[in-house]
Parts: sequence; C-alpha cells; structure tokens
Amino acid sequence: MSTVDVTNKLAVLLHQSNIRENLSVPQLVEKTLARKEGVLTLTGAVATTTGKYTGRSPKDKYIVEEPSTKAKIDWGAVNQPISEDVFEKLYNKVLDYLMAKDEIFVFKGFAGADPKYRLPIQVINEFAWHNLFTHQLFIRPTEEELQTHKAEFTVISAPSFKADPAVDGTKSETFIIISFERRVVLIGGTEYAGEIKKSIFSVMNYLLPEQDILSMHCSANVGQEGDVALFFGLSGTGKTTLSADPKRRLIGDDEHGWSNNGVFNIEGGCYAKCINLSREKEPQIFDAIRFGAVLENVIVDENTRIPNYDDATLTENTRAAYPIQSIDNIVEPSIAGHPTTIIFLTADAFGVLPPISKLTKEQAMYHFLSGYTSKLAGTERGITSPQATFSTCFGAPFLPLPATRYAEMLGKKIDEHNVQVFLVNTGWTGGEYGVGNRMKLQYTRAMVQAALEGELNNVETVKDPIFGLEIPAHVPGVPDEVLQPKNTWADQAAYEQKAKALAEKFRENFKKFTNIDPNIEKLGGPIV
Repeated sequence: MSTVDVTNKLAVLLHQSNIRENLSVPQLVEKTLARKEGVLTLTGAVATTTGKYTGRSPKDKYIVEEPSTKAKIDWGAVNQPISEDVFEKLYNKVLDYLMAKDEIFVFKGFAGADPKYRLPIQVINEFAWHNLFTHQLFIRPTEEELQTHKAEFTVISAPSFKADPAVDGTKSETFIIISFERRVVLIGGTEYAGEIKKSIFSVMNYLLPEQDILSMHCSANVGQEGDVALFFGLSGTGKTTLSADPKRRLIGDDEHGWSNNGVFNIEGGCYAKCINLSREKEPQIFDAIRFGAVLENVIVDENTRIPNYDDATLTENTRAAYPIQSIDNIVEPSIAGHPTTIIFLTADAFGVLPPISKLTKEQAMYHFLSGYTSKLAGTERGITSPQATFSTCFGAPFLPLPATRYAEMLGKKIDEHNVQVFLVNTGWTGGEYGVGNRMKLQYTRAMVQAALEGELNNVETVKDPIFGLEIPAHVPGVPDEVLQPKNTWADQAAYEQKAKALAEKFRENFKKFTNIDPNIEKLGGPIV
C-alpha cells in the first residue's frame, strides 16, 4: 500500500459519523463516566486504571525503517527498527478496528508553546479518558486556531487492539511504532496513557534538532529578574521538588525546546508522579488534582471517593495529569529567554559525589551524556545494594538521534550564552546508602539558590582528586565540611574505594560513545 492510500484511509476514518472532535473537558468527563472507563473522585478528578501495563513498554517501541530517515536514526535497543510492510499491515488493521467503533475521540492541538516552532498534532483515541488526558497534556487550540488547524503528525491509540506477534511481526501484543515518513504514531495493546505523551516527545526529539533547536528532558523556571534555569534529572533526584520554587515561575515540568530565541515548553500540561503525595510536601501538585484532572492507577475509596496516594497496590508509578494552568505561579505562554543556569541533579547512593560542583563546558557535556543516578536497594526485585544507572542526556528512551548530536548542541549553547552549569548530588553523604544519610533538603535548596542567584559564579573552588569536579569552598547556609564528601566519611579509605569504583563505572559507560570529541572524555570525566 502506498503512502497516499494510507493517508486516504485516515481521512476516511476522520470523516466518519462516530468521530467526536475536540470535546470540552466536561463532555470528556461525562463520556468517561458513561462508558465506565473511570470514576469521579471527591475533588472532581477522574480516576482510571491501565490494566496490566502500568508503565511504558520500551521493548515494544519501534521506528519504521524508511529511506529518508534510515541513516539518521540511532538504531539499537532503544530505537528498534521495524519494516514498512509490518507497519502498514498493522496500521490498516487498527484503522479498520476503529472504524467499527461506536465512538472515536479526536484531539487537535499543538506540541511546542512557541508558535514559530510548534507542531500541529492530532490524537485519535479509542478511550474517552485517553482523549481527556491528551487534552490536558498538550497545547489546546483557540477556536480560531482550530478552524485552520492542519495536523502535521498523528497519534492513533487503540489500547484494546492487541497484536498477534506470530502474524503481525511484533514481540508482544503491545506496539508503539513511529513512522517519520508517514507522520504517524501507532499505539496498541496498552492502556498506559504515558505512551501517548512520550511518543510525541520522541517525535519532537527528532524534528526539533533538524531545525537547530535542542530538545530537552528537563524542567524549567524563571526568576523575578527574568533569569531562566533548567533542571535535568532522572526519577528520584528531586527535579520536581527543586524546580517548584515560590520565588520563581514555572515554565514547564518535563519537556522543553531551546531555540535561538530562548526556551519553550513542549507541552501544555503536567504528568506528575503522585505516590505518597500530600498537600504538605507538594501543595501545587496536590491542589492541581481537581475537576478535569486524570488519575492513573491511584486507589480510590469506593464510598468517600477520596484518593489514597500512599497505596501502591497497583503500581508505584501512580500518576496525575492536569493542565499547567492548574499550577499557580506559571509563565503563560510557556516561553522564556535563554538559560543563565543549568542544574544536573543526581541521587548518588554511593555517597561519593560532591553535593554541588561547578562544571566546565566539557564536564557539562560529559555528565549530560552520562545521565547518572543510582537505584536503591529494594526499589526493584534483586537489587540489594545501590546500582549505578546511566540514562543518556537524562532521557535515553526518547532520543531517536545519536546522543552526541544533543550533547554537541548543548555545548554550543553553553558557549553562546555563557551558561553556568552545576552538578548537584541530592543523594547520600557520610557513607553510602545504609551507612550515611540523605543530603538535607535545606542544604540542597541553599546550594541551588546560591547557584541560581549567581553567588557561586566566582567563588573559590577545590578540585576533587578523583572526579575532577570543582567544589565551591563556601556556600551560604551550608557547613563547609558538608561540601567535601570525603570529609563526611568516618572511614576515608572506604570513601576512596567507593569513589574510584564509581569513577570506573563512569568510564566504562562512556565507552559506548564513538565519533565524539576526545576532549569531552579527557577533560570532562574522572581523572583517576
């Protein structure tokens, strides 16, 4: 089947009488409840469950191997190739499946808050609650914009359609397939709504660098003087907590682009983890979960309809989706100038990285490519001691292009805009996990505040002899001895052993990068 035929079939679907296009939030809530896809909670949020898949399915994610993109994609375990023939057969099956449904829900909107670079998208959903999720997560069009909207990328999500691996050429019943030539994402066999969000992020991570825009998996905020900060960090490093600052306005919590004009949010909403959520710890997120918000896999009391955020019966990965306008103190539209400060967050459970250090451009590129944090004992079955985890560019699962492409763009922008970059360890001090203690949040906040306010730009530093990092000798509000990790350990020989072991893990991980400026490894990595 040709591309023209594929496009025509999609057009036929979109003109059927079963299409419900750009319904309002109240309409989508009503549809969700009427179709018994979810229940209403006390605050007016819709609570849903996602069945057997309570997270992403990375082993079931593919990119179609096509002539125009084949040489650009970084093929491997993350970007698995699938043939055009397999895609087209599945595509036709899914469209036939959706054409037979009583109702199909379509959202037309945008990815990218900057009108100059935004991508017009449409998302076709089998479930009403998935369309509500989509409505809240992406950028909603005005009535005027909707009249002239022409989608340049389409997501088709049919969770109840399950592939037959023996017939359909997939690994399981689940599939997430991106075709860059056909401008289509095809999702089936999973009800986890995060696949919709992250598929568009993967698309933007391909399209934006082609326009000389750095796409980034980070949060961003702006201070009262217009100073912009970016926060990169994997799960558990404190990205959400530290970027939510009452003195600074939120640009976005997860995905951004950095153009020649500045930074912009790729999304129009937030997809927050809510395990152990409380108003005391995270009031902004807690209060954002109101009418129109979507709760995923949160246990709700049958009688009171009060969510129990401490209950991980279904998964630790409980989520809440809501529009960014549900958060106070935001930038609207979600656009700001060039960053003055970048914070890389890591939770080092080995307790050997400094709580804060200044990075050169080469060190910034090295740690950006490394994307280090650590998993703790007990977080996954079989993990009995801290495990080093590396996720390239702090977002490896969503990068279609070679990682060095993103790192080189970052290095160029650091140079162009004289950006100050810091590595902040929110993990352990005085010993590894089980021996030492977690870094006090008040100290981390003080260090981040000092970095954002420029107080560390010209301070005296001490070079770490193992990692080569420049550690500030003094930070307001933080005891000097806390800044030097070795000094916090009772057994300094044990510190040396752990630090050198982690440095070796960094070096071993970095071997996977080829065709890279040797100065990044030589000047950016551990020195022992």
